[in-house]
Amino acid sequence: MNLLRTYILPRLLQWVMVVFVGITATFLIPRLSPVNPVDEMLARMTAFQSMDPDSFAAMRESTIALFGLDKSPIEQYITYWSRLLQGDLGPSFGNFPRPVSDIIATALPWTIGLLGTATAISWTSGVLLGALAGYYHNRRWAQVIERFVVVAYPIPYLIIAFVLILIFAAWLQWFPLVGGARGDPGFNWEYISSLLYFGFLPALSIVIGATAFRFIMAKSLTTTEIASDYVQYAELAAVPKRKIMLYYVARNTMLPQVTDLALSLGAIFEGALITEVVFAYPGIGFITYNAIYNGDYNVIMGVTLLSIVGIATASLLIDLLYPVFDPRVRLR
Repeated sequence: MNLLRTYILPRLLQWVMVVFVGITATFLIPRLSPVNPVDEMLARMTAFQSMDPDSFAAMRESTIALFGLDKSPIEQYITYWSRLLQGDLGPSFGNFPRPVSDIIATALPWTIGLLGTATAISWTSGVLLGALAGYYHNRRWAQVIERFVVVAYPIPYLIIAFVLILIFAAWLQWFPLVGGARGDPGFNWEYISSLLYFGFLPALSIVIGATAFRFIMAKSLTTTEIASDYVQYAELAAVPKRKIMLYYVARNTMLPQVTDLALSLGAIFEGALITEVVFAYPGIGFITYNAIYNGDYNVIMGVTLLSIVGIATASLLIDLLYPVFDPRVRLR
C-alpha cells in the first residue's frame, strides 16, 4: 500500500497530466494556425472549376458546420474530448469522408513492423558491441568498430537512405526503389518475403544511424563503469573477465539504455518520417508528410495524439519498472 501511494500513484497522475496537456495543446495549435483547412479543402475540390460566388459561400458555410467549426472554442473543445474518448478522430480533410482512425489503422502496422524491427536490431547490436568495445578497448577489432561508428554517426538518415538507394536500388538493382510489399496481404511466405524485400533498405537506413548512437552511449557508460573500484577489485581478485563483463559492468550500465529502448519503442507511433517519405513506405511518417503537405489537420492531430500517448505510456512503464532493473530504487 505504501508503494502504491508513494511510487505508483504519483507516476500515474503524472501520466494523466502529460496526456491531458498534450491533447489540449494538439487541439489549440491548429486553431492558432493562419491556414484554414476548410479553405484548403474547398480549393482542391473546386480547382479548375468556375462557381457562383454565392454557391461557393454556401458550400463553405456548410463545410464549416459539417466539421463543427461554427461553434465556440469551448464547445469545440468539449466535443473534441467527447469524440476522442469514443475513439473518433474525425474525418480526413484530404480524403473526405474517410475517418482518420481508419487511415492511421492502415498505416500503423507498416510503421510498427519497420521501426519495431529496426529498433530491436539497432538497440541489441549497439549495446552489445558498445559494451564489448568499451571493456576490451585495447583490442584491434574494438578500435576498428569505433572508427567506423565515428564516421557513420554524424551522417543524417536522409543521406544514408539516398546512398543506399543509389547503390542497392539504382546501381545494383537488388532492391526496389519504393513501396511496402507486393501482392495481397496474407500469412504466407510469398507475402512475408515481399515485406522483407521491400523493407530491407528502409530498415537498414535506420539501423545504421541508430546502432552508431547506441554504440557510443554503451561504450561511454562501460568506460566509466570499468574505472569503478569494484571492477578494479574484481580484476585483482582474478574474477573471470566474462563474469565481470556480464554480471557487473553490463548490468550496471543497463538502466539508461533500457530507458532509451522504452522511449524509442514509444516513439514508433510517430513514424520515421524522412525514411518513409524517401522510400514511399506506406507508414505513419508517410501519411503525416502527406497530411502536412495537404493541410489535413485531423490526420496531423491524430498522429500527434498517438505519439503523445505512446511516448508518455512508454515513460510510465519504464518508470514503474525501474525497481526491477536497479535495486537502489527499491531501497529508496
